[in-house]
Amino acid sequence: MGSDDQLPLFETKAAKGRILFRLYAVSTFVGICLISVYRLTHLPEEGEVGRWAWIGLFLSELWHILYWFVIMSVRWNPVYRSTFKDRLTQRYEKVLPRIDIFVCTANPIIEPPTMVINTVLSVMAYDYPPEKLSVYLSDDGGSCLTFYALLEAGQFSKLWLPFCKKFQVEPRCPEAYFSCTTPEPHYDDPLMAEEWSTIKKLYEDMKNRIESAMKLGQISEEVRKQDKGFEEWDLVSDPRNHQAIVQILIDGRDGKAVDVEGQPLPTLLYLSREKGPKYQHNFKAGAMNALIRVSSRISNGEIILNVDCDMYSNNSESVRDALCFFMDEEAGHEIAFVQFPQCFSNITKNDLYANSLNVCMEVELAGFDGNGGPSYIGTGCFHRRESLCGKKYGEQCKKEETMRNNNERIEENASLLEEATCKVLSSCSYEDYSQWGKEMGVMYGCPVEDTLTGLRVHCRGWRSIYFNPERKAFLGVAPTTLLQSLIQQKRWSEISYCLFLLAAPNCLPTLYYVSIPSICLLKGIPLFPKISSLWILPFAHVISSSCAYSLGEFIWFGGTLLGWWNDQRMWVFKRTTSHFFGFSETILKQLGFARYSFAITSKVADEEESKRFEKESMEFGASSPMFTILATLALLNLFAFVGGIRKMIMDAEARVLDSFLLQILLCGILVFINLPVYKGLFFQKDTGRVPNSVTYQSLALASLACSVALY
Repeated sequence: MGSDDQLPLFETKAAKGRILFRLYAVSTFVGICLISVYRLTHLPEEGEVGRWAWIGLFLSELWHILYWFVIMSVRWNPVYRSTFKDRLTQRYEKVLPRIDIFVCTANPIIEPPTMVINTVLSVMAYDYPPEKLSVYLSDDGGSCLTFYALLEAGQFSKLWLPFCKKFQVEPRCPEAYFSCTTPEPHYDDPLMAEEWSTIKKLYEDMKNRIESAMKLGQISEEVRKQDKGFEEWDLVSDPRNHQAIVQILIDGRDGKAVDVEGQPLPTLLYLSREKGPKYQHNFKAGAMNALIRVSSRISNGEIILNVDCDMYSNNSESVRDALCFFMDEEAGHEIAFVQFPQCFSNITKNDLYANSLNVCMEVELAGFDGNGGPSYIGTGCFHRRESLCGKKYGEQCKKEETMRNNNERIEENASLLEEATCKVLSSCSYEDYSQWGKEMGVMYGCPVEDTLTGLRVHCRGWRSIYFNPERKAFLGVAPTTLLQSLIQQKRWSEISYCLFLLAAPNCLPTLYYVSIPSICLLKGIPLFPKISSLWILPFAHVISSSCAYSLGEFIWFGGTLLGWWNDQRMWVFKRTTSHFFGFSETILKQLGFARYSFAITSKVADEEESKRFEKESMEFGASSPMFTILATLALLNLFAFVGGIRKMIMDAEARVLDSFLLQILLCGILVFINLPVYKGLFFQKDTGRVPNSVTYQSLALASLACSVALY
């Protein structure tokens, strides 16, 4: 071992206990090879009934085999990281780089300002020198209500930050902290108990003021007079058509910007970039690029963290964890970004909508980390500024050179920055005839700008790191209805956020597999080997081993048996709806028949929806083509399953059982998966039931499919 100055700032370890996984992978590989041999050697003759159905099923299986190979290659060698923050503090505490933190919001109705400022306060309170932190809020909704909430948060931060640091509070999101703690445990420390009660009352008062303004839908004249920033909204009549609004609420360069204990405060800035009807604003990517430019003139932090407005900091040391990778003497200079997992605070016990993505976050992203690094997933990511600004990785990117801007900071008058420089940088026309969104900044041309940007950064020679600490770095709000979850998955699938860039095309073979075998069962066309044939064995092995390994893995990472079943259900739902619509729309957009749009996932739910979510009762309640597809497939498989059972009962010689057992089992599994759909169609009486219009459409479509199959 060398001296302390030579020890690395992070450690990488390969996953242990991979023998079972590799045995599973090898045995499954043998099984799918035998299945392929069976399909080729038992292909129906030309003109024989069922030939094309057989070929389609074989092509679907080939696609899933390809996808399986890609998954296995990623999972083969996952790595896990750990950091040494004590070494970072010992070596670099006095020369830590500046950190710019970007929080993005777009709609004060579905992203409430109280939620937004909780995220802002949580990152302002990082365990980091406050004079080296700058927090930027991008408000694409251009709402004076959001500005007012941020103004209140700036005042509250003067009390909240010293409270957090004095008592080592975790998490440092006020709403999350006060909802999970009470003053009783602190009665042995009277000072702590007293301050806890005082700070909570001040927080509740602030929250009530903001929510009262939200109910009114406007800011009172009395409040407007308290800050000149409200004058900007005298010129705003439409959130989609207004001038740039830049307000520095706390100027960290000003020695007077201190908390109640006289300690420096982080810089806090509000930005609503210019909007105009003749310009393409490029959704979140455009907002991020405006923040990159504006921050370069104010704080110019070498490291940029971006978080969604609902993704509060749950770990005050995350910023130091990230710096252990960027500032490592051996490998730090080649790292472009450090991605933390996307985790949620409102997951139910059995994860009804499979929002936690536990296996993906614990295994698959770690697998990517062992193969050059994960892609950027849009939130909870620390970036090296120069990698976002288009610089290619090379020998010139050595640590000594990349840290050169550590002491560089643009010193200008705050009003000059607001009125001149920053408004120009966030104007509609600034990017005209430039490389922004193409070679610089976050990439344009896709609603899922994160994945595209991460791939572009990797193509420039940079590496990335995936870090999943024991205490989660960020916690967000997961969708609480089925439609919200499916819409979110649709947006992600438009560039296959769900890993490997192959997830969205999975919709076609999945749709084939959940519909054609059922129709063929009604027509009496067998598509699988007889149970009296030895060819049944590879099918049985692949199905049973895959289910067993998947279940074991899911439970190993903290899931439940019912949670695993919910995950399988959502696997089917997402691939037959979200991925189908996302894939189809992407093709249409590439052909010029549709335009890109960006659907924001609502972060609020009404009281009845929340109760059903907590009870893990699946929420339908709205008319959607996605629900029509789900209900049609559910009814088709129910009809086919009943028909198959009827044939099996009436067959005295058991030939149906011998020839169609796997098809009947497939239909039976799909029926079991769709039990919540049947409940929503026929038994649920509250507002969460499937709308009557969807019920009638799906019944008609399923009946039509069965009629075609029978006649």
